Amino acid sequence: MKSQQRWVLGLASLGSVMVALDTLVVAAALTTIRADLGASAEELEWTVNAYGLSFAMLLMTAAAIGDRLGRRRTYAAGLALFTAASIACALATNLPFLIVARAVQGVGAAFVMPLAMSLLGAAFPPEVRGRAIGVFSGVTGIAVLGGPMIGGAVTEGLSWQWIFWINVPIGAIAIGLVLTRIPESTGPARRLDLTGAVLISLAALGLVWGTVRGESAGWSSTEVLTAFAIGVVMLAAFGLWERRTDHAMVPLAFFRNRTFTAANAAGFFLTAALISAVFFLSQYMQAVLGSAPFKAGLQLLPWTGTLFVVGPIAGRLVDRVGERSLVVIGLTLQAAGMFWVSRGADHYWELIPPLVVCGVGISLAMPAAQSAAMAALPRDGVGIASGIYSMNRQLGGAAGVAVLGSVFTAAGGYTGDGFTRALAGCGVLSLLGALSGAVIAARRRTSETVPVKVVEGVR
Repeated sequence: MKSQQRWVLGLASLGSVMVALDTLVVAAALTTIRADLGASAEELEWTVNAYGLSFAMLLMTAAAIGDRLGRRRTYAAGLALFTAASIACALATNLPFLIVARAVQGVGAAFVMPLAMSLLGAAFPPEVRGRAIGVFSGVTGIAVLGGPMIGGAVTEGLSWQWIFWINVPIGAIAIGLVLTRIPESTGPARRLDLTGAVLISLAALGLVWGTVRGESAGWSSTEVLTAFAIGVVMLAAFGLWERRTDHAMVPLAFFRNRTFTAANAAGFFLTAALISAVFFLSQYMQAVLGSAPFKAGLQLLPWTGTLFVVGPIAGRLVDRVGERSLVVIGLTLQAAGMFWVSRGADHYWELIPPLVVCGVGISLAMPAAQSAAMAALPRDGVGIASGIYSMNRQLGGAAGVAVLGSVFTAAGGYTGDGFTRALAGCGVLSLLGALSGAVIAARRRTSETVPVKVVEGVR
């Protein structure tokens, strides 16, 4: 690995960690924020939803802008906006201000995550990309799993404002290094598809809004049904527009590539299971096993630590054996671990073996699914590939927590069978991901990428 490639990998991973941490780090501080700002439970929910909504709806647009204006420049701008919004979050003295700041932070995150993946795709050729993505995915996964622990430690040791202040020095250093250490790269020279950007953003907004509001507002409520209807209509309109425009943001021929489509489906189910399991397990440690927030985070270390060890190894395996077997084996292991965890435990040590199994599974599957999605398209399509994959993951996380949250509540929560059914649901989602992964081509074949005439048509 060349020095320049190491810088790209390190700085892309750093941005991904910041974004992934802030997805769940706030969860551990919600009780403290509620007491400090005098918020209701429903109002508090929007400190999480505002971030997720703006994040999801702009991922595709951010990837397209990066291809057009320069990936390094756009990535640095996303880091700057994310850092500035973190300062606003830390300075918030009332909940409406905090919610708006979180929404802006989500916009910054939308410009960081897909551009981080685009920079990796541009810096590493397909034959060695798996190793880099293994490190990137492992670090990102650790950030997701470590969010509750870090949030709990910072909240207990300092104050909830510091979960945002810690982004400031990291972001400032990262911006300077990105602008000086990463080479600039762009995608195909085409006009920005503004109509497509608006349509796909509104589609994501409608689908995510309906999903995150389903449990609290009711799945059959006018609000939720209207949101879903808007999302579906806008998605259909986006597809029709992309078919007729000469400057498509997403050439629909991409989805005729079975590996690209299957990898995105696997990524959706993988993230739905992962985020949901983190959400329920971190609360289980506190509500059932009586752990404080920081201790509850530490108790996830068998899971987190496995990612740190196995993730880079899995990345190297991707380059040697291809993606399909790792996605299928990894998500099957994760499913087995989830079903095992769903049985519950009287003592914490009983959860350690299944958590390790889950960790090995996600460590194998995460870099493989991401690598398959990136490698399935020509190299100049890596920006859009990263945007699509990032949006699928965000939608998967929101859908998993919302749907399994309803299952959890309906089954009586932690005092009933809620935990058992929710974690079993994570196992089912993992199996669906494994089935999707089985469709991925056994080996990368250049003949299975998008036909040359289609690529030329979007230049």
